[in-house]
Amino acid sequence: MGIEKSFDVPFVAGMALREKQVQQNYRPIIAVHKWFARRPGTLFRALLLSEFGNGSLRESFFESNNLAGVRVLDPFMGGGTPLFEANRLGCDVTGFDINPMAHWIVRQEIETLDLASYRAAAAKLLASLGSEVGDLYRTRCGKCQRKDAYAKYFLWVKTIPCGGCSRTLDLFPGYLISQDVRHPKNVFACPNCGELTESSDRRNPGPCTSCGEPVPLDGPAKRGVCNCRNCGTDNRYPTPGGGPLSHRMFAIEYHCPHCKREHAGRFFKRPDRDDLAKYEEAKARWQSTRAKFVPKDEIPSGDETDRLHRWGYQQYRELFNERQLLGLEMSARLVAKCADERARRALATNLSDLVRYQNMLCRYDTMALKSLDVFSVHGFPVGLVQCESNLLGIASGIPGNGQRKLFHASEDDGGPLVGSGGWANIVDKYAKAKAYCSAPFEVRYVASKKVIVPTPGEWIGDVHPTGAAMSRKVDLRCQSSTEMEFPEGYFDAVLTDPPYFENVQYAELMDFCYVWLRRLVEDDAFAAASTRNSLELTGNETLERDISHFAEGISAVFRRAAKSLKPGGPFAFTYHHNRVEAYFPLAAAILDAGLYCTAVVPCPAEMAASIHINGTDSSIIDTIFVCRSAPADKQQESFSPEALRAELARDLALLEEGGVKVTSGDLRCITCGLLMRWAIAELRSAWDPSANTMAKLTRLASWAQAHEVPSLLKGFGINGESAHEHPRENTLPGGANAHVSV
Repeated sequence: MGIEKSFDVPFVAGMALREKQVQQNYRPIIAVHKWFARRPGTLFRALLLSEFGNGSLRESFFESNNLAGVRVLDPFMGGGTPLFEANRLGCDVTGFDINPMAHWIVRQEIETLDLASYRAAAAKLLASLGSEVGDLYRTRCGKCQRKDAYAKYFLWVKTIPCGGCSRTLDLFPGYLISQDVRHPKNVFACPNCGELTESSDRRNPGPCTSCGEPVPLDGPAKRGVCNCRNCGTDNRYPTPGGGPLSHRMFAIEYHCPHCKREHAGRFFKRPDRDDLAKYEEAKARWQSTRAKFVPKDEIPSGDETDRLHRWGYQQYRELFNERQLLGLEMSARLVAKCADERARRALATNLSDLVRYQNMLCRYDTMALKSLDVFSVHGFPVGLVQCESNLLGIASGIPGNGQRKLFHASEDDGGPLVGSGGWANIVDKYAKAKAYCSAPFEVRYVASKKVIVPTPGEWIGDVHPTGAAMSRKVDLRCQSSTEMEFPEGYFDAVLTDPPYFENVQYAELMDFCYVWLRRLVEDDAFAAASTRNSLELTGNETLERDISHFAEGISAVFRRAAKSLKPGGPFAFTYHHNRVEAYFPLAAAILDAGLYCTAVVPCPAEMAASIHINGTDSSIIDTIFVCRSAPADKQQESFSPEALRAELARDLALLEEGGVKVTSGDLRCITCGLLMRWAIAELRSAWDPSANTMAKLTRLASWAQAHEVPSLLKGFGINGESAHEHPRENTLPGGANAHVSV
């Protein structure tokens, strides 16, 4: 068989690990729009070439390939990685996702775009926007005193009135603004005079260089309580009934191209009178603006959105300050005027992606000195210090050159971009993403040197980017894959990354972008007010979706997909979770679909330094389940601890050969994947697909108990809980009072 014999774990693991460190450098297409937990494109390219390619994977991977005529289905397309990898190789692709944002994003990834028309439309938008609001993002340089420096980031702190003396209190958790990593010294905000002061000692800042008073390291806001320095009153926050808290601008990081060459580090300043006046001007302009595109939608209750309610937010527009609302409204009006339909859809997608940086949930990274977008963690973090980015974006050249000729990365066009979170940054990434679609490449290392390897003849799109009479079938559907109907044997392969139970609430998060995008585009999939759907396959306490709902939905999809798959064709998917119980619905779905697990192989799928898993015991390793409708050529031996240890040792050796340093969390996930292959093999002959869902899950739990799986997993010295999987308890709920546990 193809994948089982040709998939090269050390090679793919090494490639995937490098890709996940800086994924946009290996797969620029993902910059079309934010999506969550994208699996490495190198993995799915390798799976397709292992199954349908010719020769060694290490050779064919860097060659131009053409798999024309191969039909690939992804019933959970999400961000679209399996589909655009298959489309690139010439396959006909079909994708389903119940979330309209996923459907839109994959459409924009694969839809062919005239880059020249797009760049022209983007340049026109940015020029017009600069005329409208550009002055609101200029500031006076503290060194040369010129007024044409660019405000890069505005830093704001939440405030509350003291219940004892009515003074306005700044909710500073600490006063550090910048660490001495990318700036020569540590920068602090002085709580006594408000000026910014620098110190070589991060733990003991010493006296303020302006007023001479000692600068404390810690602020007064701790665990929902802020002590008033004036009267000693302990004030509690947040206060949901009182609405969102107010903010005060206290610092600006800016960019002065006139002084940059002679200046060491970054530019910081306390806002001056002009800076505050410009914000008041933006506020007045917004209050007199009749909004056409800024959403008025209420924030519905949810596992993630309830945090916003606790902080007093009731409408999405309350998550933005007045300058952001003004700039986004002006942006949307300019997008709507774009005559070129595909360029307009692209710009609308840009605005949808932009709002994750242009809001008052963004935070400032004191080490990297950049804005962290709202989804830098997979939730809605409400911090006490916020970061507002320059809406337009900044080119590093002299101001007289204007915003650079969008968007070519040459040295004579204003220079590289400075900072993040602006229109120029978003459009620049989008242009690179679509350029990659026209001329995709791979990255290989030769004697530790990074080499870009073009793959001429490969392309991503619905029609050839040159306009040649070449097209590929791209069938994207915004509907539940539990309802899909295709002839038996229609697809050559099913490749997917199914949802993980109790993981990210994609719909709740993507509503943040969706409420903006749906006002700009005409799309039948955008009729509903929210992307949330009762059929969505994620655990959700608010919507009372439990493990039974998840298991039944996964089973329905696997059955329909397997029925439409050619006999013997590969049904491959990725999965990882720290708890073995979370694998039971997938194992049950495989058995319900009449599939046989012919192989499980490990592959890196996450970046260990990702903010949402850094410091946890989460795994970065996925198990790739390869299933087929016919048993393997060689029957698998019966389970035993010795056999498990042998297979685990094999997988660890292969991963280490690929340069992967395996953690205890990785070991646990790899082991869970191996155990499920044995469970499927041993339960297959007497499996009843018509049995009650909880009976199926209980049978898998009994198998695990009989083989002492809990004891096996305890050997890794972890409890299986992590921030990444959002565990709620050590058992998975199967109903009002039912549990499946081991």
